Amino acid sequence: MLKSMTGYGKGEVSTPHGSFIVEIRSVNHRYGEISVRLPRSFYPLENDVKRLASELLKRGKIDISVQWDEATAANAVPQLDMAVARCYYEAYSRLAKELNLPQDAAPAYIMSLKGVMKEMAVSVDETELQPQLLAAVHSAVAALEVMRKREGEALADDLKARRKQIAEWSALIGERMPQMVTEYRQKLKARLDQLLDGVEMDESRLSQEVALLADRSDITEELVRLASHFNQFDEALCSTEPVGRKLDFLMQEMNREVNTIGSKSNDAGITNLVIQIKAEMEKMREQVQNVE
Repeated sequence: MLKSMTGYGKGEVSTPHGSFIVEIRSVNHRYGEISVRLPRSFYPLENDVKRLASELLKRGKIDISVQWDEATAANAVPQLDMAVARCYYEAYSRLAKELNLPQDAAPAYIMSLKGVMKEMAVSVDETELQPQLLAAVHSAVAALEVMRKREGEALADDLKARRKQIAEWSALIGERMPQMVTEYRQKLKARLDQLLDGVEMDESRLSQEVALLADRSDITEELVRLASHFNQFDEALCSTEPVGRKLDFLMQEMNREVNTIGSKSNDAGITNLVIQIKAEMEKMREQVQNVE
């Protein structure tokens, strides 16, 4: 099954200290290129993220963005500032004495005053969150793969249709070759009859000239190799492994055979078919560039 190199995926994993949100975008690229953007505190985990992504994604330019949303409430614990509390209590005691108020101040009241209770952040070792971060990356890759496979199916359908059309045109070229030789013999004979003006023609010489043309124009080997490339192309389309580079190589070989056919032919019909094949192959080559 073909997979496209273009896609988008998102994954999210929550922890008691916060949550990871990972977004992955990929586009076509000749090789595998992975870039990762992490919050500064998670820089030590960059290689782990790249290693996991490279194991799952074999080809393409891949951008991974990691966002860390810290759970502030979960990472903070209340701390009592005794110095501030004592200041409040002493101030209350002086005020109570001056105004003849009850001397006892409830602890709950003192604790409710500003600055008495403070939230102290709990330090988190980011490396301990590696499993959760990698789980979010894996989830994002899985979502990306769904899109890449869906686009890959569309690419495969398009390539199969175009390959079938090229094979049909190639078959027409093969059928045209014997007709071309026959027509050449007829044209050459008619031309010689006109030039000789009644003088007896050397049939063996005519046959030699026709044989030379047939030999120079013979494209049997090219058509056989082209058919072999078609078969390999079809097999690659059904492979479960990344085949983008193989398809690209086969397209180059197919193009080489078609160019040779065009250079050997002096027939307008074959030349026209070669032009159509090359135009269709260029569209296929563009599509293949996006296959993983």
